[in-house]
Amino acid sequence: MKPKPFFVGYFPIPKALRMFLLCAALFVVTLMAAMGFVMGAVQDDPGAGAYRFDYGRQTVTGVVELTPYPLLHVTQGNDRIKAGDTLMMSAGGKAGVDARAVSLDGQMAQVSGVVLERGSLNMLQLRGGRNGMQAAQGTNRAPAPVDEGRWKLTGEICDGKCVAGSMRPGRGLAHKACANLCLLGGVPPVFVSSQPVLDSEFLLITGPDNTPLPPAAYDAVAQFISVEGHITRRGSLLVFAIDTDTLELVK
Repeated sequence: MKPKPFFVGYFPIPKALRMFLLCAALFVVTLMAAMGFVMGAVQDDPGAGAYRFDYGRQTVTGVVELTPYPLLHVTQGNDRIKAGDTLMMSAGGKAGVDARAVSLDGQMAQVSGVVLERGSLNMLQLRGGRNGMQAAQGTNRAPAPVDEGRWKLTGEICDGKCVAGSMRPGRGLAHKACANLCLLGGVPPVFVSSQPVLDSEFLLITGPDNTPLPPAAYDAVAQFISVEGHITRRGSLLVFAIDTDTLELVK
């Protein structure tokens, strides 16, 4: 018994044509899969940044310093966060902790939250309210700033929370809108240098004279740039105060 012809509408498709169409479909599927693999392979490694819930809740005490972004110079640490460490801080979501920290500038505070960690970059996402930050007894001073001179660096301006591990990869043009929302919400900005600077590739970035990152720098967020500025060491953290007039996109 002869097989019935395969119909599309009212027109039979010869066997040879059916085989050609099948092979063509398989070729297109294979080509798309190969293109997807190649596109994924050429993307930057998102790195090992992550919320370190495996560390458990971290509670430490130290001196608050506004640079203008709030830092904590740890004086009483624990097994994970050592005395002498300097922490950037953020709140839940796309928000900083400025409102909670401003009244504690120069004073002792106890902070509690979860660590975000990527290489040498650490940030503490604080719990809400007094559970996350509250005044602590005792007196101490923030470490004296150390002048590290004027530098010209290439790299990328990111929000410190996402690049530390809240998002992956947390950098690049695909992350630009998210980064700007985080920065507008008060999350500390971080400059990711293309080459290590004084043994670190991550620097807190500000405007001149302890001012917030200038609005003129926001258009350059998540792009490869060169910029000049002054580096100051504050505790274990480098702070890069930039001159936006020197900012240039690198092609």
